[in-house]
Amino acid sequence: MTTKKNSLLRQRRVRDRLKKASKGRYRLSIFRSSKNIYAQIIDDDKGKTLLSSSTLEKNIKNKFKNTGNKEAASEIGKILAEKAKEKGIKKVIFDRGRYVYHGRVKAFADGARKAGLDF
Repeated sequence: MTTKKNSLLRQRRVRDRLKKASKGRYRLSIFRSSKNIYAQIIDDDKGKTLLSSSTLEKNIKNKFKNTGNKEAASEIGKILAEKAKEKGIKKVIFDRGRYVYHGRVKAFADGARKAGLDF
């Protein structure tokens, strides 16, 4: 099997487990590339993205020289959690996708938790 196929299988397996455990909560999905990190809160029942945030936003891009590091990921987590609080979203389920809960993904989750998001 190829690495791409393995990662897609892992992503599908993680998402299937989340759907069983979600109990009506919104899904906090994360995607990371080598240079940026993207996150969004999704309502799977309606199939709509409620909130999103990424390191491509002007205030983040200007704040960090390198947007593909743990500090930027943590900041994105805090910003997304604050946006969620404004919309009244307190509990979500974390979808790490095909990524191991380590490094930038963990830094993002810790930042979101510190800002008040519960998962």
